[in-house]
This record gives sequence, C-alpha cells and structure tokens, in this order.
Amino acid sequence: MMRGLELVFFAILLVLATLQVANSHGEQPLSRIAVHNTRLQLFENADIKASPSILGLKGQNSEWVTLEYASPNPSNDDWIGVFSPADFSASTCNPDDGSKQAPPFLCTAPIKYQYANYSSPGYRKEGKGSLRLQLINQRSDFSFVLFSGGLTNPKVVAVSNKVAFTNPNAPVYPRLAQGKIWNEMTVTWTSGYGINEAEPFVEWGRKDGDHMRSPAGTLTFNRNSMCGAPARTVGWRDPGFIHTSFLKELWPNSVYTYKLGHKLFNGTYVWSQVYQFRASPYPGQSSVQRVVIFGDMGKDEADGSNEYNNYQRGSLNTTKQLIQDLKNIDIVFHIGDICYANGYLSQWDQFTAQVEPIASTVPYMIASGNHERDWPGTGSFYGNSDSGGECGVLAETMFYVPAENRAKFWYSTDYGMFRFCIADTEHDWREGTEQYKFIEHCLASADRQKQPWLIFLAHRVLGYSSATWYADEGSFEEPMGRESLQKLWQKYKVDIAMYGHVHNYERTCPIYQNICTSKEKFFYKGTLNGTIHVVAGGGGASLADFTPINTTWSYFKDHDYGFVKLTAFDHSNLLFEYKKSRDGKVYDSFKISRDYRDILACTVDSCPSMTLAS
Repeated sequence: MMRGLELVFFAILLVLATLQVANSHGEQPLSRIAVHNTRLQLFENADIKASPSILGLKGQNSEWVTLEYASPNPSNDDWIGVFSPADFSASTCNPDDGSKQAPPFLCTAPIKYQYANYSSPGYRKEGKGSLRLQLINQRSDFSFVLFSGGLTNPKVVAVSNKVAFTNPNAPVYPRLAQGKIWNEMTVTWTSGYGINEAEPFVEWGRKDGDHMRSPAGTLTFNRNSMCGAPARTVGWRDPGFIHTSFLKELWPNSVYTYKLGHKLFNGTYVWSQVYQFRASPYPGQSSVQRVVIFGDMGKDEADGSNEYNNYQRGSLNTTKQLIQDLKNIDIVFHIGDICYANGYLSQWDQFTAQVEPIASTVPYMIASGNHERDWPGTGSFYGNSDSGGECGVLAETMFYVPAENRAKFWYSTDYGMFRFCIADTEHDWREGTEQYKFIEHCLASADRQKQPWLIFLAHRVLGYSSATWYADEGSFEEPMGRESLQKLWQKYKVDIAMYGHVHNYERTCPIYQNICTSKEKFFYKGTLNGTIHVVAGGGGASLADFTPINTTWSYFKDHDYGFVKLTAFDHSNLLFEYKKSRDGKVYDSFKISRDYRDILACTVDSCPSMTLAS
C-alpha cells in the first residue's frame, strides 16, 4: 500500500515538474537586473548626455534619442538604463511595503537597458561611446543612467539630462475590439488624463460623412491591485488611464474614421491623429473574410535593447508581416501570452505601441495565457508565477474583450461566416464547470447555415501537440485537456481548434479520440468527421522543440516563427494558410469545400443516439 502511494506521489511530482518546464519560456530580460543592489558611485569625469531633449514636436509618439557618454573606468559590463519617470531615487519606493529599514537607492527597474559597448566596440579602451535608443510616449519624462558593475552589482556612474515628449499625457495606442453585438466596435486607448482632468471621447463617423462623439469610460489600477513581485515592487509603473468607447449601430462593411479626444476642464481639446477601420460584416453575410490567428508573440525592441532578440526573436517580424498585409486582414486573434511583461508593467505600453498600426485598424482580439494570469493563490487553474504578479489585471484592463466578466476571460464573437469560441485555459474548463457550460453554449448556439465555420481558440494546447514536454508527460496535450472537450468538438462539429503556448507550428489530421477521421491532407470535401487541431504559438517567443516520437496524427510541423490565416470565400469554401514571419510566404495550407448538408450529416458521436423506439 505504501509503495503504491509513493508511486502516485512521484507521478504527481513528475507532472508538476513537466508543467513548470512547459511554462518556462525564457527569462524576462529586466529581471536580470539586481535593482535593490544598486549603489551610487558617481565618477568626476563620467558623463552621459541625451539629445534631443524635447520629443514629439511633430506629433510623433515614438522617436529616437542619441546618447553620448564617457567613463574614466570603462568596462565591458557597463550598461545604460532608461528610467521613466526621470526621477528614480529612493523617494519613489513603495511607502507601504511594511519595512522598517531605509529604502534602497533604487527600487524600480528601468524600462529598457543596453550595454555601453553595443554600438561602440572601442568603449572598453577609449572610455567613450554613443548609442541610439527608441522611446515611446509613456506619460512621463525620461533619464538615462550609466552603470558599472554589470547587472548584478549596479553602480550609478553618471545620470543624464531629462528628455520628454511635448505632451506626455497625450492619448495614444488605440486598439480596436469587437463589441458584444455584431455592429459595435470598441476603441481602447491609454492617456495620462484622469477623470478629474478631462473628459475622454471618440469623434467618429463614416468616411466623408457626418461625425459624432461617443463618451469613453475610464479605468486604472494601483500597486495594491497587483498580486506579487515584481509587478508590486520593482516592476511597478503607473499605468496611467485606460479609456474605452463603444461605437454603435455601425453599417456593415462601411469604412469609418475616428480620432481620440480629451476635453480639458479649461475648455481646450487634446487630439490624437486620425485613424480608420472597416465595420464588421453582418453575421452570415457572404463576402470574403480574412482572419489572422497566432499566440505567444510578445514584444521586441527595434533598437536591440533589453536583449529581447534572445527572448522573443520573431516578434518584430510577425508584426511587420501583418502591417505589410493589413489591407488583406479583417480581424486578428492573439491567443494568449501577449507581451511577456511578467510583472514589468512598462512593457505593456511598449507592446501596445508595437501593434498600434494593426490594432488601430482591425479588431485585435486577445485570449488569456499563463503569462497574463497565473499566480499562486489567486484562483488560476495553475499555481505557478508566470504572470510576475500581474494575475490578469493588465490584460483585463489594457484590452477589451466582449466577455461577461473579464476576470473570466472566455467569450464568443461572430465575424460574418465565422463563429469563434475563445476559452480561458487559466481557469478550469472541465465538465461541470462554469466555463464548460459556456463552451457548450457557444458551440451549440452557432447557426451553421449562416455561420458554417466554427473555430475554437485557446491558449494552452487542449487538443494535440508533439512538443517535447507534452510527449514526456505522455498525453501529447495539456494534462486533462481534451478529455472533457473532445465530445463537444465532435458533437457540434468544430472545424478547427487552435492553440498557442507551444512556440512552433503544427497541424493534425481531422481527429477524434486519437484516431484520424480522414487521410486527406490538403483538400477536404464534404464532412470532416473530426476536428483539425493546430498549434500556432510561433508568434515571436523563443521556439519550442518537437519530440522525435512519430505522432501519426501530425500532418505538418515547423520549428519556426509564423502565423495562421483563414480566408472564407463563401459558405462552402475555406482556405487555411500557415505563413512564416520572416518572409510572409505560405508554407502549409489546406482547403475545405462542402455544403450545408455536409454539416448536418451525422458522424460518430455527432448526433443523438437512435433506438428502434425513436
């Protein structure tokens, strides 16, 4: 008996260890800095200067700054940190941390950093260097600090002059999202204006038509909303104010222009630039509809800072490809692991700035992943610390989704001939739970005559994956992933189930209960008899390996960065494409061609059981 209990306990430990490996997608670069070890060691002949000192004179929200610096004792470990707000001393430390000790000299992480010799290979010998860094408007001023001692024992050698945008509080980085009904679009943005300073709104209307103003609601949160470190400590940065406006009664497929506005209480107005979007089609409308789906993109830095090139190498390439093809994209789904801030809040601003050209033009729908939600003792299904203490607050506030309760990040949304059911894998999805009931209702309520393309989206792989850690665990899925859900996918004839979390691309056969229901690989005609499962987690974060085990249900694998594009031509024809982020070319594809009667046709476990009596 004791031997049996020991084996069970060992098995549990093994699964937990496997899950931890699965969630270890790299180290947040800012976490390498031992912030609390910082000491002041100013050198008389050390200097650092930043220019220009005033940014955004032409209304830009992003601008490059040039740094010139010198040190009498240069080292290859010297680095430069960018701080915002510019005053970063002990006066900014959390006064409510309960500690009776004097605060450290530095208690907030920089928003980015780079080594002093990055673009100046002669710095070690000459003691002089220069560096160009890109800044975005983030509601405060900036200063630059030259450090010695490396990242583990930082010493402040010199501090620069302050740099600021002309209006740090300006409304920035709009992100569109579908509303709760088909003819509603939401606009969410960030600013430095609270409700006691200005009234936020969106001025909008049909292109070349009359315009109107719609008010916006305002949200924010404080340090106490964070669940742990670093979000509550060195990673904390004031998020400003997040505004959301609801643009209603849109005409299907019409082009609208809009701009963000704040009416200050002195009567003056602050405006953003003008943007535009195309309203969603009526549910069931027959027109060409194009959807992009990926997970785990994260963010990267165009200036090479933060060593993100070793953390999320493909992020900028994915972003670039989507921007280049934006005229051929109608809606985007980023299914979890959004920016990997992991408790360093400044990175959310960086991410929204990176995707602004996309998110300001087409709906940018997100799902919750482990790096947004998971934290011990907070109700997440997994008790790890992947969110860095954010425990869902940032994702739930920075982006709008049409969920009944954004703390329960599951929702459905219709786009023309598509019905999307988005699950939240960081909460329990198993049979009998609140989320399971939602998933069944979402699938069951789809009118397949009008919306023939039924798509299930989730972050963690609830279906099939050949990732090494899933293979080692023995399930080729998230433990307990498909056991409850596969009967729903089969009963309601889900066409494609798509996931992130695993940082690669993989496509299965149409499958049910581990058995391929079709040997066809590229052109499906008639009834699928199963669901095609796709891992599309190669949006940008460091890649994950495949097991050497031959998984017969896996039709295509790619250890590279990329994204999926679905094109519905009409109610009978769907094109699936996998494109690589490095060149935007198609590397895998298939077509589905069928009629409504093929959806109605019974297959294994998809119709009510029949008896002689019935």
